[in-house]
Amino acid sequence: MRTSLRVSVAQLTSSNRHDANIELMKAAAVAAGKDGADLLTLPEVSGLMNQDGADAKRHVTWPGDDPYIAACRVQAAEQGIWIHLGSTPVRMSDRRYLNHSVLLDDHGRTRATYDKIHLFDICLDGQDPTGESRRYEAGDEAVLVDTPWGLWGLSVCYDLRFPYLYRDYCLNGATVVFVPSAFTVPTGHAHWEVLLRARAIENGVWVIAPAQVGRHADGRTTYGHSVVIDPWGKIDLDLGGNRPAQATVDIDLEKVAWARSQIPSLRNGRAYSFRRVERPREAIEDVTGSSSH
Repeated sequence: MRTSLRVSVAQLTSSNRHDANIELMKAAAVAAGKDGADLLTLPEVSGLMNQDGADAKRHVTWPGDDPYIAACRVQAAEQGIWIHLGSTPVRMSDRRYLNHSVLLDDHGRTRATYDKIHLFDICLDGQDPTGESRRYEAGDEAVLVDTPWGLWGLSVCYDLRFPYLYRDYCLNGATVVFVPSAFTVPTGHAHWEVLLRARAIENGVWVIAPAQVGRHADGRTTYGHSVVIDPWGKIDLDLGGNRPAQATVDIDLEKVAWARSQIPSLRNGRAYSFRRVERPREAIEDVTGSSSH
């Protein structure tokens, strides 16, 4: 297994049209190739970011027809790099989409696909509900892919809030996990860095999280701060929250074994039962005021 991975992280402001996003991806792939990267990573919905349901319906295609995925294949082969395209919406039926992630090797071949398992259905104060499940179908399969650099675990954005997914990946040998995202600004300020660092620390794993940034054509604003975090929780790269950016970093995969030897929590976990202790009846009566005292 190779012990060093050179990864180029692209932070984008993706559009509501495939063509514009293909041009962004091409520029990122060329830059990654010039930097000698092994891998280019892109954010969630890098192929199409469109919350207008009627308009999106005219552009979202079946996976085999998707122009963004096809263009990524070409660039992976031309630049001789692996591409993790983050995600892009594709059809699973005439009415429903998948938030679909694809990992391509340096010949443009599909090495793995992953459909976002946890859909972003939240209600923030002062904002409309996000309701990703109104148009998207949830995936139901975690994907661990074998590569020349070891096992990689795939996820997308809101998956980050479900730590057992990453625990399962790492218990099964993952040394790198990907979290391509389009985080909102309020949740980004509050939770983005701390959740990503927690996933890295608790599992002793590299976390690569390319993100969307800025004001998008569909009206959304995203947080940015694409990061690479080492297995000890140190942030090796942060692309900031102001504008599109790209940088290439070298990942030392031997740090995984070192971190896990220092704090072997993957080995220290124990099975346990669960027991709930009920309050005594007299305590319940005291709270409700029904006691005779």
